[in-house]
Amino acid sequence: MDKVTLREYRPGDWQAMHALDLVCFEPVFQFSRGAMHRFAEAPGAIVVLAEATAELVGFCVVNMEQQTGYVVTLDVAPPWRRRGLARRLMAEAETRLRATGGTSMALHVSTANSAAMQFYESIGYGRVGMAKGFYGRGLDALVYRKRLEALG
Repeated sequence: MDKVTLREYRPGDWQAMHALDLVCFEPVFQFSRGAMHRFAEAPGAIVVLAEATAELVGFCVVNMEQQTGYVVTLDVAPPWRRRGLARRLMAEAETRLRATGGTSMALHVSTANSAAMQFYESIGYGRVGMAKGFYGRGLDALVYRKRLEALG
């Protein structure tokens, strides 16, 4: 893999994150500019960005809900998919969450996104339920959760 650097969020990064989100997802799954800004800069948000040659190629946003981190979004630019970047982003987000006392991660996946389901299951997430209409009428989501081991 080309040199990819993971880094912390810096104020204003949400604009490049929003632009990448528009490339990564169909319109029904995209965040508005305002929503991306709010999620990225929410108090306590864990935001991990991946850059290659100073270009944003992926990111993960996790918001804390008590001791559970909720994966708001995981975006990887199409040319960077299936190269281990999503796995690296999730591992880093989980490590940062554990460092803040988090004990589990949760997320939603569209029932139509079999690639995402396989990915999350491959990194230890298990299906714990379904959210009917999560993405809008007729667009259901599976709910996934993973217990995190305490930092030793």
